Amino acid sequence: MTQLFDCTDAAQRATGIASAISALKGGQLIVMPTDTVYGIGADAFDNDAVAALLAAKGRGRDMPVPVLVGSWHTIEGLVYNVPHTARELIRAFWPGALSLVVRQAPSLQWDLGDAHGTVMLRMPLHPVAIELLREVGPMAVSSANTSGRPAAVTVEQARDQLGDRVEVYLDAGPSAQQAASTIVDLTAAHPRVLRQGPVTVEDVAKVLDVEPSTLTE
Repeated sequence: MTQLFDCTDAAQRATGIASAISALKGGQLIVMPTDTVYGIGADAFDNDAVAALLAAKGRGRDMPVPVLVGSWHTIEGLVYNVPHTARELIRAFWPGALSLVVRQAPSLQWDLGDAHGTVMLRMPLHPVAIELLREVGPMAVSSANTSGRPAAVTVEQARDQLGDRVEVYLDAGPSAQQAASTIVDLTAAHPRVLRQGPVTVEDVAKVLDVEPSTLTE
């Protein structure tokens, strides 16, 4: 039975996070707040749960699920080789609204979809998300909406779309940014901005000391 917890209440927050941890460890899906939009999440290393996440959203394997982490150091075990550009951007924008596409470590036994050896990583700037991630570890998290519909910026919007396909909903009020994260692809010879969100192309260019136009070519 689906449960919803108000994380602005200390007692409900503690119970809600404990319930979310239990659900994730049992292969279930949860909805969690982040700084950008609400996310639907699963244990990144539970392939059946990740497949259920894609099914709940009505998405195919051609749109692999991003991964959220609870600390900078977590990525060391997930990435084949952390590029210098990634470290610069992480120092500047994590935790925050910047997602990085990098080459994943070949030893990882997860299945996030047809990612062709890459993974999209982000550390969110939200206390509930960080607490959950530090307890559970890396989570496969996508925007909490069904395919083709706007990303949910409140838990009510998420629940309207996902219903009882999710075991636990964590409500922390409206999302701060109300926009999906900026995505920077670091898998090619030169960084490229795939999607601009709260972090602008100019912001990224300044950190990397390049012309903004080189990031969008």
